[in-house]
Amino acid sequence: MHAADILGPDGPFSRVIDGFAARAVQQEMAAAVEQAIADDARLVVEAGTGTGKTFAYLVPALLSRRKVIVSTGTKTLQDQLFN
Repeated sequence: MHAADILGPDGPFSRVIDGFAARAVQQEMAAAVEQAIADDARLVVEAGTGTGKTFAYLVPALLSRRKVIVSTGTKTLQDQLFN
């Protein structure tokens, strides 16, 4: 299963996370992150608040089973990701 499928309207997130709404932009970002990981490429993505960036990069990172670095702008976001 691909990251975009997991984040899609019929994916597991929509079934188990209350209030989860599939977002096309989130799925597109997840697919781009997944491809960048597969290609050992760099990717820069800019997306607005509420886009679902966190799941869009964490899902493909976890699926890859590779080591990744996630850099955050604030300690609050770092704590949110960790927990």
